[in-house]
Amino acid sequence: MKILITGASGFIGSFIIEEALKRGLETWAAVRGSSSKAYLQDERINLIALNLSSREQLIEQLRPHQFDYVVHAAGVTKCIDKRDFRRINTEGTKNLVLALQQLKMPVKRFVYLSSLSVFGAIREQQPYEEIRETDTPQPNTEYGRSKLEAEQWLDTLEDFPYVILRPTGVYGPRERDYFLMAKSIKGHSDFSVGYKRQDITFVYVSDVVQAVFLAIEKGQTGRKYFLSDGEVYQSTTFSDLIHEELGRPWWIRITAPVWVLRIVTFFGEHIGRMTGKISALNNDKYNILRQRNWRCDIQPAIDELGYQPQVKLKEGVRRSIKWYKEQGWL
Repeated sequence: MKILITGASGFIGSFIIEEALKRGLETWAAVRGSSSKAYLQDERINLIALNLSSREQLIEQLRPHQFDYVVHAAGVTKCIDKRDFRRINTEGTKNLVLALQQLKMPVKRFVYLSSLSVFGAIREQQPYEEIRETDTPQPNTEYGRSKLEAEQWLDTLEDFPYVILRPTGVYGPRERDYFLMAKSIKGHSDFSVGYKRQDITFVYVSDVVQAVFLAIEKGQTGRKYFLSDGEVYQSTTFSDLIHEELGRPWWIRITAPVWVLRIVTFFGEHIGRMTGKISALNNDKYNILRQRNWRCDIQPAIDELGYQPQVKLKEGVRRSIKWYKEQGWL
């Protein structure tokens, strides 16, 4: 069996590649010319350059191949120009699928990595309730909107075997955004936003990978599954666990009102545009951090896929910090 994985050089994609190799699949890693190959060193990996911005180029690049499975993990979570979210996350998905269809590729399963962010800030009245697939998405970030548009377009297709996964916050070795929190805590400061209770959820990267292959094996066409580790945490839990794994260095914990974050991200966004460098403190980040309810219902994934999250937050943080230390990141 032959599998194509887009976004293969990225955080989640590189772990999907490793699992595909373990399963004995002929594994093809789709990368851009500028992509790092640091996590794609196994000689069994077949590299293929794909230009998701051009359907015509994709057709020519894919023409010599026949893939049984496609996992579409490519995408962007931060952009200087907000139009790039739609260009890459939405249009890139369309181009890939249309190229596969035009080539009459006999794909048995297409797994699309979406996000819980397609729902935005809903069910925000306490006590918080789980976001369910029957809820109406109300994305409050450009990232979430671009992912939702891709989902909605996939829903218009007939006779195309797609399954959509919607993970909550994904963390683990190689991840860089949550790593910034660990770096900040090592530097003796921890920053949180808002005084209203915040319920957050996480999923360790290996559990996302588990769900990908369960979706390939058991997923029903058109179904969408939330992914988390099955637990709900408070906003300080993650930083508490990082602090513990770092040996409890002295620290200052700062909780700022939401309006302070609005000012910081406003300037972060504009400085990023002026310098041409993507800032972690941007308008999307503001909406993500102020959102209070990240609960989600993973029961359909458990019932239909047999998904069973293996790594809870305490163990996942332990593994992550250990890796960051071993790699000299911390």
